[in-house]
Amino acid sequence: MEILKWRLLPLIPLLASLLIINFKSFLRQPQSECSLLARNHFWIASRRIVTPKGVISGSVEVKGGSIISVLEDDLQGNARAGQVINYGEAVVMPGLVDVHVHLDDPGRAEWEGFPSGTRAAAAGGLTTLIDMPLNSFPSTVSAENFELKIKAAANKIYVDVGFWGGLVPENAFDRSALEDLLKAGVLGLKSFMCPSGINDFPMTDASQIKEGLSMLAKYRRPLLVHAEKQQELEGYLELKDDANDPRSYSTYLKTRPASWEEAAIRELLTVSNCTSIGGPAEGAHLHIVHLSDARSSLELIKEAKRRGDSITVETCPHYLAFSAEEIQDGDTRFKCAPPIRDSANKKKLWEALMDGDIDMLSSDHSPTVPELKLLHDGNFLKAWGGISSLQFILPVTWSHGRKYGITLELLAKWWSEKPAKLAGLDSKGAIAVGKHADIVVWEPEVEFNLNDSYPTYIKHPSISAYMGSTLSGKVLATFVRGNLVYNNEKHAPAACGVPILAK
Repeated sequence: MEILKWRLLPLIPLLASLLIINFKSFLRQPQSECSLLARNHFWIASRRIVTPKGVISGSVEVKGGSIISVLEDDLQGNARAGQVINYGEAVVMPGLVDVHVHLDDPGRAEWEGFPSGTRAAAAGGLTTLIDMPLNSFPSTVSAENFELKIKAAANKIYVDVGFWGGLVPENAFDRSALEDLLKAGVLGLKSFMCPSGINDFPMTDASQIKEGLSMLAKYRRPLLVHAEKQQELEGYLELKDDANDPRSYSTYLKTRPASWEEAAIRELLTVSNCTSIGGPAEGAHLHIVHLSDARSSLELIKEAKRRGDSITVETCPHYLAFSAEEIQDGDTRFKCAPPIRDSANKKKLWEALMDGDIDMLSSDHSPTVPELKLLHDGNFLKAWGGISSLQFILPVTWSHGRKYGITLELLAKWWSEKPAKLAGLDSKGAIAVGKHADIVVWEPEVEFNLNDSYPTYIKHPSISAYMGSTLSGKVLATFVRGNLVYNNEKHAPAACGVPILAK
C-alpha cells in the first residue's frame, strides 16, 4: 500500500491539472443551448463598429448579456481575461429593431409562427421584433387574448419579442378593458382607419382614436395607426369593366389611391394635437405606420410636427425598393396595403427618409400561405395583401439606399435607435455601455443572389417579392443579449429569446 501511495504521488499534480482543465472546459459550455458561443464574457472586435458617436475601429466588451465597455483603437480587447472575436473589416452594428411584424401566432402559425419568424429575424440581423395584434387568432384586443399570445411565444422565439395591443371599437371606450391590456404588458396600441381584412379587428374612427390616446397618455405609450380611409372611388364603375384586368397591378393601384392615405392622415391630425405639450393627451404619441404616399400625406405629417404634435412616421423597404411600373401582370407577391406607388414617389420617399422627415423603417412583414396569394391565378383584387420580407430587410435597405447616399450611421438610426425609442426599449437600439448586447455582424460589400438555393428561414419563401433579387450585405452573425443566436447559416439549438413586457 505504501509503495502504491508513493507511485501515485507524482501523478497528483497531473490529475489536479486535468481536473482544472475539465472544470474550465465545463465553464466554457453554455449554461443552456441558447448560444453558439460557450462564453459569458468576451470581446467583439472590428475596424467598423457603429456607435452613437460614429463608426470606430475597436472592440465591444460583452458580459452577462450586456455591453460593459466600448474601446476605440483596441482590436485585441483584454485577451488574457476572455475571448476576442475579431471580425476584421466586417461591420458590427446594433441589432435591428423591427416594430411592425405579423408573426401570426397563435391561431395562424401555418402563415408564419414564432419559430420560423424569429429564426428568419436572427438570420437577417434583427434582434428585437414587436408583434402586431392582428393576423393571429384571436387578435390581441384584451388582456385574456394577450395571455394566449404570451403562452404561444414561450420557448419558441430566437430573438426578443414585444407586443402591441389592439385598439378596436369594442374596447375604445371601455377604459377598464384598455387599462387591463396595458397593465398586462403591451408596449402600445395599434388601430386601423380602414377595414383590416381580419374579422375580429374592425376599424376605428377619430373619436375612438382620441379616446385611445387619452388612455395611452397615462402610460406614456404610443398608438400606431394604419392610415388609409376609404373614399368614393372616381371611376368605380369603370373598375368593374372588363377593360380593367384584375391581373394588372395598375388595376389594383386604382382601388387604393394616395387620397386614401391623405384623408386618413388629415382626420388623424384633428386629434393628434392633443398629444402636444400641455395638451389633454400629453404623454401619448401617435405613430403612422407604412407610409406609402410621399406627396400630400407626407406634407400633412410635416405640418403636424411643426406645430408640436407628438407624431412620427415610418415607411418600409418594399416602398423604397420597388415601383409600380416594374410589377409584372399577375405577380401578386407585390400586393400590399397601402400599395407600392410609382418610381417618382419612391424617389421622394428616399429623399424624405434622408432628410429626416420620415423617422424610421419597419418591415411590415405580413406573410400568409401561398394559396391565399393566388400566385397561379394572379388576381390582384382577390389575393392576400402583404409583403413577406423579414430576413432580407437589412441588405434590401442597404442595396437600394446606396445611390441615395445611405450611411451605416443612418441605417442604425432608422433600424435600431428610432424604433427602440418608439417602443420604449431603453436597453436596446445602440452599441453603448449598459445596453443589451444585441449586435449584428455583416459584410456590406458581399453580393449574393436571393434564389431557391439561398438559405431562407421564413416559412413560405415563394411568396416573398424579394426572391430573385441580387443584393449586397450578407449577415455573418447575430447576438441577442450576448447569446450568439446565428452564425454562418447556423442557429443556436434552443429558442431563448425573451418576451418583452411593458412595466
